[in-house]
Amino acid sequence: MPVPKLYAAEQKFILHWGEMGARWGVNRTIAQIHALLYLCPEPVTAEEIATTLSVARSNVSTSLKELQNWDLVNVVHALGDRRDRFEATGKDVWELFKVVLEGRRQREVDPTVKMLHDCLEELETTESTDDYTKQRLQEMLEFLEAVTSCYEQIREMPKQQLQKLVKMAGQLHKFLGLIG
Repeated sequence: MPVPKLYAAEQKFILHWGEMGARWGVNRTIAQIHALLYLCPEPVTAEEIATTLSVARSNVSTSLKELQNWDLVNVVHALGDRRDRFEATGKDVWELFKVVLEGRRQREVDPTVKMLHDCLEELETTESTDDYTKQRLQEMLEFLEAVTSCYEQIREMPKQQLQKLVKMAGQLHKFLGLIG
């Protein structure tokens, strides 16, 4: 089933998601394909994606592989059709949020935490007594470990609890302002 012609609002969303992706360090086309798949009610082929977004088929293939690496896209097969079809991993924005956070943690935070441990260990075993550098690196490590711990708790929360937490954040901010 071909992807229907996109309405103006759908085009606007896809273009904006591509721009936001570029600002987040994600290739614009990859983000646009994800936005299209997020909006599509049924799985679509790479050819349909290429036609709908006016993007080269090779670019679509590369982008779909990247989206699969991020666990943002699933491959779906249809009986009697040997072509791969693609769909967004989840249509639930809360689950999407968790998938993106997990990917970022694995690709950005975990390697940084490891590097900080390595640097601090190296500073301990060398003759350097650069206490300022040690302090700065230790503070960064403690921050990232605290954020990671917070993330781990959020990741395990059911959707309903996460929604309540987000809604409660404003109230908590006001409360802490009153007692602080």
